[in-house]
This record gives sequence, C-alpha cells and structure tokens, in this order.
Amino acid sequence: MSSFAIGIDLGGTRIKSVAIDADGHILHEKYHPTNDGDDLGWKITVASAVKELQSALGTHNLNVGLSAPGLPDNKNTCIACMPGRMQGLENFNWSEFLHQETYVLNDAVAAMICEAKFGAAINKKNVVMLTLGTGVGGAILIDGKPYQGAMNKAGHIGHMVINDEGEPDVTGMPGSLEDCIGNCTISKRSEGKFNSTYELLEAYRNGDGFAKEVWLKSVRQLGVGLASIANILSPELIVLGGGITQAGDALFLPLKHFMKEFEWQPLGKTTEIEKAVFGDMAGAIGAACFAMK
Repeated sequence: MSSFAIGIDLGGTRIKSVAIDADGHILHEKYHPTNDGDDLGWKITVASAVKELQSALGTHNLNVGLSAPGLPDNKNTCIACMPGRMQGLENFNWSEFLHQETYVLNDAVAAMICEAKFGAAINKKNVVMLTLGTGVGGAILIDGKPYQGAMNKAGHIGHMVINDEGEPDVTGMPGSLEDCIGNCTISKRSEGKFNSTYELLEAYRNGDGFAKEVWLKSVRQLGVGLASIANILSPELIVLGGGITQAGDALFLPLKHFMKEFEWQPLGKTTEIEKAVFGDMAGAIGAACFAMK
C-alpha cells in the first residue's frame, strides 16, 4: 500500500483533483472546468491535473484513482456504462491514456469510501450516501463494506421513481429523483427562469415566490425519496454530499420537516441525516483511497 495517491473526480461541471497521504490529509488540490461535450478536452485536462500533482509531490510513481458517473467494469479499468452524458467516457482506458496505473470507480461509491474512512460515516456499518450535483448519485454501505450488487449497479438512487407519470430520465425511469433535484434539470423545472441551482437558491433567499415554490417542491421530493430509502434499508445514517448541499439550512431545515412528514418512525426513531464532511472533494479523496490500496 502506497503512502500517497492521486484522486480525480470527473464531474459534469468540474474536475476535482487531489493528492492525499494515508491519513486522508489533502496535500494538494485543484479544480478545472469539465467542458462536457468536448471529450478530448476534459481527457487532456485530467492528464494535466495528474501531471501537476505528480510534480507538486516530486514523484511520478503514484497510483491514480478516478471517480466518474456510471458503472465501472469488473476490473475497475474504465466506466463501462454511462448513458446520456459524458460522451467519450464509456470504455475509455485511463491507464493507457495517462501511462499510469489508474483505478476507476463510480463517483458516489468513491464519496462513500471517503466518508466511511475519514468523514461523517466513521464507525458506521450501515449507511446510505447520496451525492446531489449535476445528477444524483448514490452508494450503500452494508456491514462496513460498499455494496455494489450485480453489474455494479446498486446504489443508483437517483434513478428511483418519485413520479410515475414524469418524463423518463437518462436510464428511462419516469419522474426520477435525479430529475426532481439534480442540477441537470433546473432549467426545465424552473420553466427556463434559472440555469443553475445556485441561481435558484439566490432567488429563494431573496424572497422570490416562484423560486420558493420550485425549490421546496424539489426538497419535498428528495424527502419522499429519503424516507423510502430509510424504510427499505433502515440505515444508521444517510449522508448527503455534492454541490447542492452547499445550500446549507435552505436544504437541511425543510428536508428535516419533510422527513418527519413521510418517514415511518417506529417508536419515534428517525434516520439521522448528515452533510458530508468533505463536501465536493469526497469523490476525489475516495478515489485516491481506492487507488492507494
């Protein structure tokens, strides 16, 4: 096991890169825009980020972990399936491209590894994590181990159905949780008025009535989804990560209210919900942890 590793989180909006030591300390970190739609461009950006971190650490003999949306292959060499977005990602062999041993895993699973090892889920055995960003990712920890299921598909909570009469998402599921709160649908959900969740939240905080209606509907639907997860899996903890959690109280306070409304609470016990400790860097840190082993 190496004492250092590089982690890359390939998101739909930004590429996050870190170098960490075995204790999870971030030694260096960098952000770059993804520019989704220009697949050669973001591949070159990943390569540049790896070289920058190698240079900063003074060594090129480091494993690289790369987290990305989609389903990895069984050998963790590439993302084998990613429908609808990130064209050029499927079956792309990163070890060959980077000329460096590179291990690829799903972004939400990477974030879960980070939080279980260093963050909000330390010492927890049964945990569910959701990443709220461009889309909605998910990961499941059972008895202290990530559960990925057949075809590495388990944990794709963003594709659970909230509205069976809604439009199909990228996997064909109608009215999915991802389409209810993911940044990828904000323009559609706001009838073109807002282009990002950040813009929506700014208007919401400034008292815009329409923004309030759109945002609280999305949070309510998230609450329905989380209550369903709690009832099915009964985890000790649900961890929320990703850029949308930067909303802070604007997200967590109404979410707590909706959970009380929808979650089955035998003997008055509710499922704890925590914000990820590592924020939007969790995927990159988890990828580095995965590569370090």
